[in-house]
Amino acid sequence: MVTDRTAPVETTALASEVEGLLSPAEPDGIYRDSRECGGGLLLAGLLLLSPPTPRPKSGDR
Repeated sequence: MVTDRTAPVETTALASEVEGLLSPAEPDGIYRDSRECGGGLLLAGLLLLSPPTPRPKSGDR
């Protein structure tokens, strides 16, 4: 019987790579503030709820 001795090494490397992808470190200088996110969400909501811009009437010339 032939045994593959590289499998545990490859499995360990693959497991550490998958673990790194599942919980990536946050890049330097990019931090999310809850107030900043809340303000952006409020602004997006106000834009969605605002009335559309008025269009010129087609009947009056």
